[in-house]
Amino acid sequence: MVLMDQDGGAAPAVAPRNPGEGGGAAARPAVDKEVDFANYFCTYGYLYHQKEMLSDRVRMDAYYNAVFDNAAEHFRGKVVLDVGTGSGILAIWCAQAGAKKVYAVEATKMSEHARELVKANQVEDIVEVIHGSMEDVELPEKVDVIISEWMGYFLLRESMFDSVICARDRWLKPDGMMYPSHARMWLAPIRSGLGEQKKNDFNSAMADWYSFVDETEAHYGVNMGVLTKTFHEEHEKYFLQTSLWNNVHPNQIVGSSVVIEEIDCLTATVDDIRTVTAEFSSSVETDRTHISGFAGWFDVHFRGNAQNPARHEVELTTAPSVDDCTHWGQQVFLLHPPIRACVGDTVHVSFTMSRSKQYHRLMDVEFTTTLHASSGKSLQPRTAKFYIE
Repeated sequence: MVLMDQDGGAAPAVAPRNPGEGGGAAARPAVDKEVDFANYFCTYGYLYHQKEMLSDRVRMDAYYNAVFDNAAEHFRGKVVLDVGTGSGILAIWCAQAGAKKVYAVEATKMSEHARELVKANQVEDIVEVIHGSMEDVELPEKVDVIISEWMGYFLLRESMFDSVICARDRWLKPDGMMYPSHARMWLAPIRSGLGEQKKNDFNSAMADWYSFVDETEAHYGVNMGVLTKTFHEEHEKYFLQTSLWNNVHPNQIVGSSVVIEEIDCLTATVDDIRTVTAEFSSSVETDRTHISGFAGWFDVHFRGNAQNPARHEVELTTAPSVDDCTHWGQQVFLLHPPIRACVGDTVHVSFTMSRSKQYHRLMDVEFTTTLHASSGKSLQPRTAKFYIE
């Protein structure tokens, strides 16, 4: 189980008002706002969680540099919308960079703290903090720039980009720009000892269950064995099928890294990101190794738009790193058992990631992997399901 991870939280991803708004989002059932708030937004109302994100130097430096390195062209004299402002720091930066007006929308009680920070930093005449969900608020004007830190684990967990798309379709001027403007998702095969550890944890949990069943029957005369299948399924999902948050060392990557999805934030629709599918091959680059699973990460770019490109393009990456680890880390999908591989082998992957049917902010993932050895022999395809929770 993992915590959530972006700056504030904009709004429940409910269907937009008009058919066709939000990239087809109106076609899906509306989300229960109370349930969504309890499961998602409440975490962002606490300063301890905001502090974790504000302490991420990679994240902070990227947004700071993107705003101030392009202040003259993209922010000075402009109207800006900050979707999910959280503490309000992005809105404050936009004001300091010369924006004439900033609308900072926040769905949680963090909006109260954002107002305090805006006033303390003497930009209250420019930044207007609006408490409410992005899908429901009304602005008095269209905006030149939408800025948001909407990225979740492996980019799309949390589905906050839905709210950014809604804001874009409702409030961005035709020649406006998105900050960030583009995003990419990556996958690479890795080696890791975590798979064996998780398998041992699962086996220990099952052994404990069997002892529990025997003792309950011996001491209390009740046979609990009928629940063994359900217990097995619960723990198999928890130990073996739930993806892990981890800081992967670059040396753990044993094959070529591959971009599996590219997103243009100016044109992407909700339907475009509801399901991500990819077919790719990765060349094994380490001899006598095991493919223990796959690591997934993302990067985003601040490029402006075609009419007004950024003078200084900035990249925020969550790729495996020795020093510059982010609070996002990488998502790790462990294979049980791992696949033995050598230099020159190729692993072919069919990948699908879609939203959980139980809760739209979580993700269901499926990998089908086939190893093609350099000798010409191919192993049987293997399919594994995972959950990003």
